[in-house]
Amino acid sequence: MNIFINISGVYDEESWALPEAAVLDLRHLDGCCCYCDTEAEETIRNAISGFDVCSVHWIDTGDYHYISKLWMEKIQEPFVLALFDNHPDDQEPGFGRILSCGSWVLAARESLPNMKSDYLNTAHIPDNLPVYLSIDLDVLSKQFARTGWSQGGMKPDDLLSAIGSIASGHNILGIDICGGLTAAKGARAEDFTVNARTRNILAAYFSSHPLLHG
Repeated sequence: MNIFINISGVYDEESWALPEAAVLDLRHLDGCCCYCDTEAEETIRNAISGFDVCSVHWIDTGDYHYISKLWMEKIQEPFVLALFDNHPDDQEPGFGRILSCGSWVLAARESLPNMKSDYLNTAHIPDNLPVYLSIDLDVLSKQFARTGWSQGGMKPDDLLSAIGSIASGHNILGIDICGGLTAAKGARAEDFTVNARTRNILAAYFSSHPLLHG
């Protein structure tokens, strides 16, 4: 199952969608861009409460990557996080303990006892545990993704090869994908086209290579 969390409107601007996907429309939500205040956090947590973590979650742009932590809260067994991102997202938050797109991995380490370890941009997962997979498009080069953050140099083929290697040795409990660029942050038509093309590559892969084992 594909689940869209639409906050910034980026998928509308890209004219990109998947048939039969569930869509959570949170475009009205305040207090959630990059930093998520407690009220917005609870609204998002309630919005996803009726959905299984064993799904592919499209969680808007990288400004909302912290939603990964809210999905991982639903996992009821020991697991590890496999993160593909140009940033480790484990920095101390700038405003107290508020959840943010740059601190959510640290927050997960501190508050999720079932998350036993996390790995960044690697297919080598030595733990013999199931995996939650989180992808930020900013891990890709600008040829393949346009985001509002500094980007890495990975190609989609490299990313999918790493994911396939992980899935060959581990159960995948859930998958999320964030990243992109909105018009409000300077996106042009070319940026929308590039990102939609890469989303199609990822969606086609997950559709033709069933990875999820809930």
